[in-house]
Amino acid sequence: MTDAALDEQAAHVAETIEDLIKGADHVLFDFDGPICRLFARHPAAGVAESLVGWLDRHGGEVRLTDVQRAAQDPHDVLRAVGRLHPGSDVVEGLERELTRQELLATRSAWPTAYADPLIRTWSAVASGLAVATNNSPRAAEEYLTVRGLSECFAPHIHGRAPDLDLLKPDPDCVLRALDSLGATPAGTLMIGDTPSDLLAARAAGVSFLGYAQGAGRAERLRAAGAAVIVDSLEPLLAIVRRRRAP
Repeated sequence: MTDAALDEQAAHVAETIEDLIKGADHVLFDFDGPICRLFARHPAAGVAESLVGWLDRHGGEVRLTDVQRAAQDPHDVLRAVGRLHPGSDVVEGLERELTRQELLATRSAWPTAYADPLIRTWSAVASGLAVATNNSPRAAEEYLTVRGLSECFAPHIHGRAPDLDLLKPDPDCVLRALDSLGATPAGTLMIGDTPSDLLAARAAGVSFLGYAQGAGRAERLRAAGAAVIVDSLEPLLAIVRRRRAP
């Protein structure tokens, strides 16, 4: 592709991002990724391993496959047990253990670059912001409070529900966010970093903007059908600041 073609493509992407932002009266953020790296210094793979250890001690007859035991994502462990023993005490206990680990992780989470000023600026010009996440809402609330961002979202923080079948890509938390904001899907934008975020937004009729640090994450979003992906929140902040200007 020629330099001129690349410049034209970049201009088109920038224009599309601006259109998405200008059309958004309400904005939904996934938590782990667009707002912070929750497991930056409390690795997700280690949390998944600790959940398997918890099951070995407390899970009784729960039997995971070798693949499930080797999961790198704690939500994969939680989903697996939820499917094997839906609504059981062991699932409730495992979810509480994951919440405990997520709360620990908030103490060392890394803020996503430009996320804090973007959230503060956007909250001043949008009709409302919300969090729609598969993480515990308690973890999201804890992190946002420490960062001084809770007022930008509260009380619109929607995390995983007791029914694990409602984790994204199910649109449940997105629909709850829309309902609490009094928002219409057509006037709402979701920012997420995984295919499950995209699928949940799509199922709810909400526009989607992908955030991906790294070629692998971007490729997974593209393969899932994401049309617009950024590797930094800086251009979003610039657009929102222009929107705020008189």
